Order: sequence, then C-alpha cells, then structure tokens
Amino acid sequence: MPVATRLSVFVGEDDTWHHKPLHHEIVRRARDAGLAGATVLRGCEGYGSSSLIHTTRILSLAEDLPVVVIIVDGAERIREFLPRLADLAGDRLVTLEEVEVVRFQEESR
Repeated sequence: MPVATRLSVFVGEDDTWHHKPLHHEIVRRARDAGLAGATVLRGCEGYGSSSLIHTTRILSLAEDLPVVVIIVDGAERIREFLPRLADLAGDRLVTLEEVEVVRFQEESR
C-alpha cells in the first residue's frame, strides 16, 4: 500500500484571511500547489489553547466552531507546501502524520 502524509490544520470557523474564511484560502493554496486533494471538516464542539469550549449545543448560539482542513499527498509534496501555509497558520495547530492510502479499483471486465 502506498504511504502518504496527512496535513491537518486546525482553525476556527470565524478565522478570516482578507475578509474571507481562512479555510477557503488554505484549500485554494493547496489546489494551486497541485496537491492531491483537500477536505474541510466542521466540528460540532471543541476547544483550543484558550480552553473556551465552542459548541453547537448551547441554545443554537454556535460561535467560532472548530474547523479542520485535511490535505493528503506524498510527504515531499506536503513538506514543500508548508512554507505556503506559514503566513496563514500563525500559532494554530498544524499536524503531519504518515498514513497508508488504500485504493479500491473496479476490476477490469
């Protein structure tokens, strides 16, 4: 099985870059860099360095919910992308993990 690297960037839903959602800019830069793909996941609850819990459970007053941008590609390509991410990430949590890629392909007929 091929090995790849998963880059995860943890941001808040309300984080912006030039008046647009920060996660949009991260995805745009990943696409422009030719990375294999990116996915944005919105959390229903979480907290970060402030220890303030953000949740959808409090009377529908969901504010600044957690968002994770996940990008998977080869280790070298991910590492080459990191400098393009540096000005966006600031002090946010960014993780790199080695992952195994499984591909299910339809059998030839």
